[in-house]
Amino acid sequence: MPDATVGLVVVSHSRVLARAAVALAMEMVHDGSVRVAVAAGLDESTFGTDAVAIKDAIEEVDGPAGVVVLMDLGSAVLSAELALDLLSDPAARDRVLLSAAPLVEGLVVAAVTAAGGASRDQVAAEARSALLGKASGLGESPEDAAPSSQVAAAEARGTFVVSNVHGLHARPAARLVVELRSVDADVWLRNLDTGAAPVPGSSLSRVATLGALAGHTVEVTASGPQASEAVRRVLALAERQFDEVAEPPVTAVVTTAGPLPASPGVAIGPARRLTRPPLADDIDHVVLSPDDERRRLLEGVEIVRRDTEAVRTSAARQLGSAEAAIFDAHLLLLSDPDLLGEVHRGVDSGLSAVSAWRSAVSGVEAEWAALPDDYLRARAADVRAVGDDVLRALLGAASATLSGVGVLVAVDLTPAETASLDPALVAGIVLAEGSPSSHAAILARAGGVPAVVNAGRTILDVAEGTILALNGTTGEVVVDPSPEVLDAFRALAGRQAATRTRDLAEADRPAVTLDGTRIEVGANIGSPADAAAAFAAGADSSGLVRTEFLFLNRDKAPTLDEQHAIYNAIAAAMGGRRIALRTLDVGGDKPLPYLPTPKEDNPFLGLRGLRLSLQDPSLFVEQLTAICLTARTSPVSVMFPMVSRVDELTQAVALLREAAGQRGLPVDLRVGIMVEVPAAALKVSTFLPHVDFFSIGTNDLTQYALAAERGNAGVAGLYDALDPGVLSLIAQTCVAAEGRALVSVCGESGSDPLAVPLLVGLGVRELSVAPAAVPQVKAQVRTLDVDLCRSLAAKALVAKDSAAVRALVAESLPTSRA
Repeated sequence: MPDATVGLVVVSHSRVLARAAVALAMEMVHDGSVRVAVAAGLDESTFGTDAVAIKDAIEEVDGPAGVVVLMDLGSAVLSAELALDLLSDPAARDRVLLSAAPLVEGLVVAAVTAAGGASRDQVAAEARSALLGKASGLGESPEDAAPSSQVAAAEARGTFVVSNVHGLHARPAARLVVELRSVDADVWLRNLDTGAAPVPGSSLSRVATLGALAGHTVEVTASGPQASEAVRRVLALAERQFDEVAEPPVTAVVTTAGPLPASPGVAIGPARRLTRPPLADDIDHVVLSPDDERRRLLEGVEIVRRDTEAVRTSAARQLGSAEAAIFDAHLLLLSDPDLLGEVHRGVDSGLSAVSAWRSAVSGVEAEWAALPDDYLRARAADVRAVGDDVLRALLGAASATLSGVGVLVAVDLTPAETASLDPALVAGIVLAEGSPSSHAAILARAGGVPAVVNAGRTILDVAEGTILALNGTTGEVVVDPSPEVLDAFRALAGRQAATRTRDLAEADRPAVTLDGTRIEVGANIGSPADAAAAFAAGADSSGLVRTEFLFLNRDKAPTLDEQHAIYNAIAAAMGGRRIALRTLDVGGDKPLPYLPTPKEDNPFLGLRGLRLSLQDPSLFVEQLTAICLTARTSPVSVMFPMVSRVDELTQAVALLREAAGQRGLPVDLRVGIMVEVPAAALKVSTFLPHVDFFSIGTNDLTQYALAAERGNAGVAGLYDALDPGVLSLIAQTCVAAEGRALVSVCGESGSDPLAVPLLVGLGVRELSVAPAAVPQVKAQVRTLDVDLCRSLAAKALVAKDSAAVRALVAESLPTSRA
């Protein structure tokens, strides 16, 4: 009987990884006697875990023999624990074992053992010992592979001085808690300067209330099998300032740059602002039993955790890990043992889940708000935001919304706020602050929402309901427009809508200029789902695959098999069209917890991109191996980021050949570099013997050439890829590479209607843009004459500034869709 065998549940952040692991395990079992259910990923391409899905999977394979659950890492364990509490049958909970076994090896052994009729405990024990064979083969003792419970508890102690500018606030505290969760030890921290009682290192809410400011001395005490290792890790983290990227001081920014275009398109509508319905009390809810109230609480927490993890993953893909890091603190609060323990005690005393949660969160918020440091006190808002999100889930209250269809007016928007906007309600966005490269602007472009940023504080004085008209292509904003102006905006919006429809219908056609020059139009992507969207939009290729999405939001690097599977999935989604896989581009502003980097005063000019990859060849070669494997079955280009010297490139190519093995480099594998550093653009000829193409990253090239950080609102008026100096660097790249290597652009300027004719005129022959922009860019290319573009580009190179360049293009090419 099938239900006489132990059921298995696979919990993973990656649906692709989980399915591959199950397929491998089933190769060992051919009679179908083992029941395996998968609860992995938030969808086909979004990493994360879902307690409700795990609960459903457990119930699917449950039977008299019980269930063994195998998990990959991090929040998978927390989600599995929550799933047990969500099971409606108490007897079912007693039949489930959560296994600490390695996911892939453990699943193979568990499947074979379960098929042989072993008991639940035997299956779990065999799965946990799955690494012993591998350890023995490598000459390690069994103790090295499976820590023994007989190891005597050890004691360790140390101290460190806080060197973070804002002290041990939410982000460094979150980094510390994450680090300690992988160590088998109980850790306590004590602020020796304040004399406060020790707090557990496993609790974010307690660590952040140490009040540990810059210069304070913190004592670390640990006990347990890995006590010494725990102390060593904490002290090493402190030495690296807890991997925190230094933030500029918060000061008032005065700029005269005026409104700036951020996301193309026309929007007309009444001014709207985000509103949050007030959180009511739980007066209509009859208090249930403590078990039912705890279940209600866990369901609410799980809803918020899942939503937060999805937003964090999306932000990490589109913006980078540094910008998404604030969500790590939110996620840790949702699993904080001290906070949840306080809530459970409240429920046990007879309170409803809402009342217990409100009381516990208020206590933590009050503790943070009472801290002496202004910056740390401000972090109480993070606690309040997470607390309110859970209360809304418990009460079924609506999230922040607009009161109706219109144009959203705000000071600025966080990634979470922008990602949660209802596209059916938001016709456009006008922000008082921000830059065209801000979080909100990038997400607005990805969603096709017209937006203008840096409009100034006076826009906030516009009364609710006042009609606004904006042009996200030019940066124009008109408050309470006259009937004539309104008619003009409506006519333009109508023309643009008709144009978008026509462009999409013709998107599969090649982009060929009026004089017969083919311009490749690819897509910048960060997941298999992005690849599918790019293919549907008519992309000729993927000119940039941001492979770092595979490495973010996790405690250890992806395996070779996982990377190979994802790269293959992207290639398949692109329908056999070429994909350009950029090697890992982290470091500086995008650190990884398992790839520590030294503290740097200016990480943007430090150890990042290819420089960092060459510092850890093992991780680099594994990625190159996965790329070569995919290149043997699909057309692939490999692209190295942040190259400034020839010796860096030659080292990378040598490692690529090593990764390819005895079979040699795949025949159709092309090699290229990113041109992001002015020095690289100025010496392209020295790189030519080693590459097939150059891909200009105009985002970084612009900020390095103009010394203007692309996310800094204070210099938003300076940051412009159409500055004649930046255009000169692009021109030099194209002249040096002409006839010998393809030159492409994969930065934001590739989809700027005013930039496209200039790039074509300078010699760029491939543009890689957001998937949604592919049809528009292809259509614009078909209206261009290369000779006219060359003449226009020559004039732009001697213009006085970017404003003059933009005016030149707008006047010279009325069909440029400006």
